[in-house]
Amino acid sequence: MCPRRGPPGDCWDHTAIDPETRLIVSLVVGKRTSESVSAVVRDFHQRTGGRVLRLITSDELPAYPEAIRAAYGTTVTPPPTGRPGRPPGPRTVLPPEVTYATVHKVRENGRVVQVDTRVVFGTMLAVALALAVSTVSRVVNTCFVERHNGTDRNRCSRKVRKTYAFSKDWETHRAATMLSHYSYNFCWPVRTLRVRDADGRWQKRTPAMAAGLTDHVWSVSEWMTYPAVQRK
Repeated sequence: MCPRRGPPGDCWDHTAIDPETRLIVSLVVGKRTSESVSAVVRDFHQRTGGRVLRLITSDELPAYPEAIRAAYGTTVTPPPTGRPGRPPGPRTVLPPEVTYATVHKVRENGRVVQVDTRVVFGTMLAVALALAVSTVSRVVNTCFVERHNGTDRNRCSRKVRKTYAFSKDWETHRAATMLSHYSYNFCWPVRTLRVRDADGRWQKRTPAMAAGLTDHVWSVSEWMTYPAVQRK
């Protein structure tokens, strides 16, 4: 999970992405606030059915730990102790399998000179085990979100730096961002996701294909006209 700044003014794309399939799971467009962070974590938790992931990573925005605790934790009320004084109040407890680490970048003169890992929830052993079974990375990072940010800048001209194409209206900017991000899932073949077929030829795959959500690359027309609500 990682935010990215963009127009208009102080506006960020709070994005949750599956690094193995490159699937954009959740997106919240707005100010870089605790409310936006909580919204994207809650949405991600809901879309994944509340499953506890092997590893969650992000930058060091302070709002993430509390948002993760609120989404994945359960409220526990300690039983009365029978002792004098105020009884302990309810608290939010995370499942022990929740593992969350952040990327800490050390900068000198505006350049990154060192990148460290900080484990917030879980243990370093749990982080190491999650990375050991990963098919795409052996270190804690946010590079997959950052790589997608570069792709999105090319796909959505209003996010190109130093241009007159910047957004002038919040709702238009949000709609264009949603269009760019979620059409990417179904309509944009990712080179690193391609696989060889039985004849040895490369088969293009989109993030949605890699995630098992579809079996072909969608055209933009097919994606735009697909009913958002399926009625039986």
